[in-house]
Amino acid sequence: MEIIGKLIQKMPMQSGISKTGNSWQKQEFVIETLEQYPRKVCANLWGERTAVLETLNIDDKVVMTFDIESREFQGRWYTDVKASKIEPVTSSPIQAQQAQQVTQTATPANELPQEFDTFTDEGVGDDLPF
Repeated sequence: MEIIGKLIQKMPMQSGISKTGNSWQKQEFVIETLEQYPRKVCANLWGERTAVLETLNIDDKVVMTFDIESREFQGRWYTDVKASKIEPVTSSPIQAQQAQQVTQTATPANELPQEFDTFTDEGVGDDLPF
């Protein structure tokens, strides 16, 4: 899956040693979508992929490729949004065009599109049944 949005927060790096003795690192971040009603999505990057967050700044427009996974622990369910890739939107012309289309404002509800400015009802019969 893929989301285009704005990077709004980067959390501190987390790291540790697993039960098997392997070291790990993880960093969470938040993206806000560019829709009319924006949504915030907290995702995480694991291992060497965390280095890409150092190259991104807050308010950068990004495209994130991710997977969603849920797991059960002691009767409760937890959901992770695991990013496999995050990069600036400008890296692809198609993605930049999609982001621009999403951020364009819609016509306000009280304004009609320009093609309706010349509409007249001359010669139109009343077709109401009452």
